[in-house]
Amino acid sequence: MASDFAISRFKHLKKLLLVHGHWCYTRLANMIIYFFYKNVAYVNLLFWYQFFCGFSGTAMIDYWLMIFFNLFFTSVPPIMYGIMDKDVSAEILLGLPELYRTGQGTGVSDITVKCQRVTFYLN
Repeated sequence: MASDFAISRFKHLKKLLLVHGHWCYTRLANMIIYFFYKNVAYVNLLFWYQFFCGFSGTAMIDYWLMIFFNLFFTSVPPIMYGIMDKDVSAEILLGLPELYRTGQGTGVSDITVKCQRVTFYLN
């Protein structure tokens, strides 16, 4: 069977999961939000332009500008974000393994557990 990673010793697994896993998770989550924002902003622009031009079907943006828009807003920010972003240092991530679960629904489950306790005591 093939795998994405070949680990020579299990001592490297801790850093791979806790540090690189956390960084990869936060980068992916932020990039998904960024791409939704980029597309919503562009569709919103097109939507209001149709009211301005009277739904005539004219092109709002030249073809070459559209290519550069997609090139710039689709490739440059993820590359820069991937290179420069490390929200927490590797030492802190190794020292606090609880940070690995940040953003994976732990806040929601805490709230639901508290609500279940309250409703249990109310009954």
